[in-house]
Amino acid sequence: MQTRTLCILGLIFFVTSYIFFSQGSLSEQKHIDLAHWFNLIGAVLLFSFNHVFSKNKLNSIASVLTTLGIIAHVGLCTIDFMMWSFGSNDIGRNELREQINNTPLILYPFVIIGPSLLFVGLATHALNFIKTNPISSLMVIIGGPFVGLSYFIWNSGILMLVSCIIFASGLAILLYRNEIRNMMNKNSLIKS
Repeated sequence: MQTRTLCILGLIFFVTSYIFFSQGSLSEQKHIDLAHWFNLIGAVLLFSFNHVFSKNKLNSIASVLTTLGIIAHVGLCTIDFMMWSFGSNDIGRNELREQINNTPLILYPFVIIGPSLLFVGLATHALNFIKTNPISSLMVIIGGPFVGLSYFIWNSGILMLVSCIIFASGLAILLYRNEIRNMMNKNSLIKS
Protein backbone atom coordinates (compact mmCIF):
# COMPACT_ATOMS: atom_id res chain seq x y z
CA MET A 1 0.00 0.00 0.00
CA GLN A 2 1.32 3.46 -0.88
CA THR A 3 2.41 5.74 1.94
CA ARG A 4 0.03 8.49 0.83
CA THR A 5 -2.85 6.02 0.94
CA LEU A 6 -1.95 5.19 4.55
CA CYS A 7 -1.91 8.92 5.32
CA ILE A 8 -5.39 9.38 3.86
CA LEU A 9 -6.70 6.33 5.73
CA GLY A 10 -5.20 7.76 8.92
CA LEU A 11 -6.96 11.09 8.32
CA ILE A 12 -10.27 9.33 7.64
CA PHE A 13 -10.03 7.25 10.82
CA PHE A 14 -8.91 10.29 12.83
CA VAL A 15 -11.78 12.52 11.62
CA THR A 16 -14.25 9.67 12.15
CA SER A 17 -13.12 9.40 15.78
CA TYR A 18 -13.83 13.11 16.23
CA ILE A 19 -17.31 12.62 14.77
CA PHE A 20 -17.91 10.16 17.63
CA PHE A 21 -16.23 12.48 20.18
CA SER A 22 -18.44 15.39 19.10
CA GLN A 23 -21.58 13.34 19.85
CA GLY A 24 -21.04 13.53 23.61
CA SER A 25 -21.31 10.60 26.00
CA LEU A 26 -18.94 7.83 24.99
CA SER A 27 -20.08 5.56 27.82
CA GLU A 28 -23.24 4.80 25.78
CA GLN A 29 -21.12 2.75 23.35
CA LYS A 30 -21.98 -0.55 24.99
CA HIS A 31 -20.21 -3.23 22.94
CA ILE A 32 -17.12 -1.43 21.71
CA ASP A 33 -15.57 2.00 22.18
CA LEU A 34 -15.55 2.91 18.48
CA ALA A 35 -14.42 6.49 19.08
CA HIS A 36 -11.15 5.47 20.66
CA TRP A 37 -10.56 2.54 18.28
CA PHE A 38 -10.88 4.91 15.31
CA ASN A 39 -8.66 7.45 17.08
CA LEU A 40 -6.02 4.84 17.89
CA ILE A 41 -5.93 3.39 14.36
CA GLY A 42 -5.98 6.87 12.82
CA ALA A 43 -3.12 8.14 14.99
CA VAL A 44 -0.96 5.11 14.19
CA LEU A 45 -1.61 5.48 10.45
CA LEU A 46 -0.70 9.19 10.65
CA PHE A 47 2.87 8.02 11.30
CA SER A 48 3.06 7.71 7.49
CA PHE A 49 3.25 11.51 7.25
CA ASN A 50 6.83 11.20 8.53
CA HIS A 51 7.73 9.56 5.21
CA VAL A 52 5.85 11.50 2.52
CA PHE A 53 7.42 14.94 2.69
CA SER A 54 10.94 15.89 1.59
CA LYS A 55 13.65 15.45 4.19
CA ASN A 56 15.17 18.49 5.87
CA LYS A 57 15.92 19.68 9.42
CA LEU A 58 12.38 20.92 10.03
CA ASN A 59 10.99 17.62 8.74
CA SER A 60 13.24 15.72 11.13
CA ILE A 61 11.96 17.74 14.09
CA ALA A 62 8.39 17.29 12.86
CA SER A 63 8.89 13.52 12.59
CA VAL A 64 10.12 13.27 16.19
CA LEU A 65 7.21 15.38 17.48
CA THR A 66 4.68 13.41 15.42
CA THR A 67 6.07 10.09 16.66
CA LEU A 68 5.97 11.23 20.31
CA GLY A 69 2.39 12.42 19.77
CA ILE A 70 1.40 9.05 18.32
CA ILE A 71 2.93 7.24 21.29
CA ALA A 72 1.00 9.56 23.62
CA HIS A 73 -2.23 8.94 21.67
CA VAL A 74 -1.76 5.19 22.11
CA GLY A 75 -1.34 5.75 25.86
CA LEU A 76 -4.33 8.10 26.04
CA CYS A 77 -6.54 5.65 24.13
CA THR A 78 -5.44 2.88 26.49
CA ILE A 79 -6.44 5.02 29.47
CA ASP A 80 -9.75 5.87 27.81
CA PHE A 81 -10.42 2.19 27.05
CA MET A 82 -9.95 1.48 30.76
CA MET A 83 -12.31 4.37 31.64
CA TRP A 84 -14.89 3.04 29.19
CA SER A 85 -14.59 -0.47 30.65
CA PHE A 86 -16.10 0.76 33.93
CA GLY A 87 -19.47 1.10 32.18
CA SER A 88 -21.95 2.55 34.67
CA ASN A 89 -19.51 2.20 37.60
CA ASP A 90 -18.88 5.92 38.11
CA ILE A 91 -17.15 5.34 41.45
CA GLY A 92 -14.50 3.09 39.90
CA ARG A 93 -14.02 5.43 36.93
CA ASN A 94 -13.61 8.43 39.26
CA GLU A 95 -11.07 6.53 41.39
CA LEU A 96 -9.04 5.73 38.27
CA ARG A 97 -9.32 9.35 37.09
CA GLU A 98 -8.11 10.55 40.50
CA GLN A 99 -5.20 8.08 40.45
CA ILE A 100 -4.14 9.30 36.99
CA ASN A 101 -4.47 12.95 38.07
CA ASN A 102 -2.22 12.20 41.05
CA THR A 103 0.43 10.50 38.89
CA PRO A 104 2.28 13.22 36.93
CA LEU A 105 4.38 10.66 35.01
CA ILE A 106 1.15 9.41 33.41
CA LEU A 107 -0.92 12.60 33.43
CA TYR A 108 1.47 14.91 31.57
CA PRO A 109 2.93 12.65 28.86
CA PHE A 110 -0.28 10.74 28.07
CA VAL A 111 -3.15 13.11 28.89
CA ILE A 112 -2.12 16.77 29.00
CA ILE A 113 0.96 17.39 26.83
CA GLY A 114 1.76 14.24 24.86
CA PRO A 115 -1.30 13.91 22.60
CA SER A 116 -0.99 17.53 21.46
CA LEU A 117 2.47 16.69 20.08
CA LEU A 118 0.77 14.80 17.24
CA PHE A 119 -0.92 18.04 16.15
CA VAL A 120 2.28 20.05 16.72
CA GLY A 121 4.34 17.54 14.72
CA LEU A 122 1.95 17.51 11.77
CA ALA A 123 1.70 21.31 11.90
CA THR A 124 5.51 21.45 11.81
CA HIS A 125 5.44 19.26 8.69
CA ALA A 126 2.95 21.75 7.20
CA LEU A 127 5.24 24.66 8.09
CA ASN A 128 7.58 23.41 5.35
CA PHE A 129 4.98 24.54 2.80
CA ILE A 130 3.99 27.92 4.24
CA LYS A 131 5.54 29.79 1.25
CA THR A 132 4.32 27.50 -1.54
CA ASN A 133 0.96 26.41 -0.10
CA PRO A 134 0.03 29.04 2.50
CA ILE A 135 -3.71 28.35 2.78
CA SER A 136 -3.46 24.59 3.30
CA SER A 137 -0.48 25.06 5.63
CA LEU A 138 -2.43 27.54 7.74
CA MET A 139 -5.41 25.16 7.80
CA VAL A 140 -3.14 22.63 9.53
CA ILE A 141 -1.22 25.11 11.72
CA ILE A 142 -4.38 26.83 13.01
CA GLY A 143 -6.77 23.85 12.90
CA GLY A 144 -4.65 21.70 15.24
CA PRO A 145 -4.67 24.04 18.25
CA PHE A 146 -8.36 24.74 17.76
CA VAL A 147 -9.11 21.02 18.21
CA GLY A 148 -7.66 21.20 21.71
CA LEU A 149 -9.06 24.64 22.55
CA SER A 150 -12.56 23.70 21.48
CA TYR A 151 -12.48 20.57 23.64
CA PHE A 152 -10.63 21.70 26.76
CA ILE A 153 -11.51 25.42 26.92
CA TRP A 154 -14.79 25.94 25.07
CA ASN A 155 -16.23 22.43 25.60
CA SER A 156 -17.76 22.45 22.10
CA GLY A 157 -17.96 19.13 20.27
CA ILE A 158 -19.08 20.74 17.02
CA LEU A 159 -16.23 23.28 16.99
CA MET A 160 -13.80 20.46 17.81
CA LEU A 161 -15.09 18.42 14.85
CA VAL A 162 -14.96 21.39 12.46
CA SER A 163 -11.40 22.17 13.60
CA CYS A 164 -10.37 18.55 13.04
CA ILE A 165 -11.91 18.56 9.55
CA ILE A 166 -10.03 21.78 8.67
CA PHE A 167 -6.80 20.31 10.09
CA ALA A 168 -7.20 17.03 8.18
CA SER A 169 -8.28 18.77 4.95
CA GLY A 170 -5.18 20.94 5.03
CA LEU A 171 -2.99 17.85 5.40
CA ALA A 172 -4.81 16.09 2.54
CA ILE A 173 -4.36 19.12 0.28
CA LEU A 174 -0.63 19.23 1.11
CA LEU A 175 -0.39 15.51 0.43
CA TYR A 176 -1.82 15.93 -3.09
CA ARG A 177 -0.51 19.47 -3.71
CA ASN A 178 1.28 18.52 -6.96
CA GLU A 179 -1.76 16.76 -8.42
CA ILE A 180 -3.98 19.70 -7.48
CA ARG A 181 -1.52 22.17 -9.04
CA ASN A 182 -1.33 20.10 -12.25
CA MET A 183 -5.12 19.91 -12.47
CA MET A 184 -5.43 23.67 -11.99
CA ASN A 185 -2.79 24.29 -14.68
CA LYS A 186 -4.69 22.01 -17.09
CA ASN A 187 -7.90 23.90 -16.41
CA SER A 188 -6.10 27.21 -17.02
CA LEU A 189 -4.77 25.96 -20.38
CA ILE A 190 -8.21 24.73 -21.44
CA LYS A 191 -9.85 28.08 -20.62
CA SER A 192 -7.19 30.08 -22.52
